[in-house]
Order: sequence, then structure tokens, then C-alpha cells
Amino acid sequence: MGTLDGKVAIVSGSGRGIGRDIALRLASEGASVVVNDLDPEPAHETVEDIKAAGGHAIAYVGSVTDDDFAERFVGTAIDAFDGLDIIVNNAGYTWDTVIQKMTDEQWDTILDVHLKAPFRILRAAQPYIKANPADYHRKVVNVSSVAGLYGNPGQSNYAAAKAGIVGLTKTLAKEWGRYKVNVNAVAYGFILTRMTEAVAGDDSFVEIGGRKIKAGVSAAVMERVKTSNPLGRPGTPTEAAGAVYVLCTQDTDYVSGQCLTVDAGSR
Repeated sequence: MGTLDGKVAIVSGSGRGIGRDIALRLASEGASVVVNDLDPEPAHETVEDIKAAGGHAIAYVGSVTDDDFAERFVGTAIDAFDGLDIIVNNAGYTWDTVIQKMTDEQWDTILDVHLKAPFRILRAAQPYIKANPADYHRKVVNVSSVAGLYGNPGQSNYAAAKAGIVGLTKTLAKEWGRYKVNVNAVAYGFILTRMTEAVAGDDSFVEIGGRKIKAGVSAAVMERVKTSNPLGRPGTPTEAAGAVYVLCTQDTDYVSGQCLTVDAGSR
């Protein structure tokens, strides 16, 4: 028996990295999961891994910034699994530079991915949640960042979006409490992903939506993480996923409107 048996979850950006680990964890606890990624291969790979472990999952491939994405994403869960109980807004990436060099395209793209897309997904889910009351607590977990709480040089776009996610979370907690929905956020510190594992200056890029995005962090930043972090290391995607999982369980039915900082006590 899993703690999430019978629940239906949608997890944006869950073909890779933290999102993949979130999808795997929710599925391992009994949830049926709609896995999303911009690219088909990682989305389908995550689905197959869930099924191989005895879980239930389906892929929905597409960009969270597409105009019709939210309605189709929510609709996939309802059509495939006849419900929607857990929403995890996880999809995102960084596109960094200092403000005087940041283009409108960089600003708009990151705000669209990290703030507008979650808003649209939650807006699309509201009619179903209102029309189908449950005798248990549904869960929303929005992914923020310590950059949104404290700022980070070179990330004015990302920090602004992640700060906005906290405001959205606190507002929806107040609006959706009457529907028995807990709305919380997690603010990640340094977690090892494809965007952070490489060392800056090694010409490491990732391709996202047809764009080549510079990846990696400087050796100095990595060393600072090791010396300033109380645990002496970055976090793993599995550890990051664990925080989301906790906020999806009935143990947090009286926790709402909160932002859980997941950074090993660095701040």
C-alpha cells in the first residue's frame, strides 16, 4: 500500500532532473502520473521506468509555454486516469546574464516558463477541482528557488519569476482552501542537475526549445557550496523530490501557503 494510492498527479518538466525524480517518487507511492517534457524521448523513458516498477503513467509531450498546453495537460490526467489530485509545477531552466545585457527575449522567456505557465495550469485545473469536490485534501506544489527569496547575481529574470511563484502560492492557498486544496512551494538551493553539474567555461550548453543555453557554474561557486553548506555538498534530485513528496501526503493536510526552503540550512 502506497501513501498516494488512487491519486492522480501531473508533473511538468518531469522527463529529466528533479522533475523525473518527483514523478518516480509519486508513482512509487501509488499515484498515477502524467509525465511531461518538451522532448518526447525523456518523457517516454520516465513513463517506461514507472511502468517497469509496477506504476501507472502516461506521457504528455509539449512546451509549458504553448497557449493550449495547460488545458491539454490537465485534460490528459482527467481523460487517462479519471481525476486530478496533485499538481506539481516544476518545469523550468535558467538563462542568465547581468541586467544590462539581458534581452527582452531572455526576460520574457524565463517569466513565461516559471510564472505564467504555472498560473495557466492552475487556472485550467480550477473548474475540475470546483466541480469535483473530494473528501480528502488535494495538493499543489510549486517549485521556487532560493534565488526568488534572496536574489542571485545574473538571474534577475529567474529570481523575479521564482519570487512571483511564492506570491502565487500564498494567494492560491487562500483562494483554494474552500476546495480542500493545500497549496505550497519548495525553494531549492543548489541541486545537481544538467544545468549545474558542468563547470562554467567548459563550453557546456543544453538545447532547450531550439535555443542553446549556457550551462554550468564556476569552480568558485562549486567550492563555495562545499564550504558554506552545512552538509558540505549540493543536494541531489532525489533529495529535492523528497520535499515535494512530503507536501503531497496527508501528513501535511494542515500545511498551506508555505514555502519550504530546501538548501540544507545554508541561509
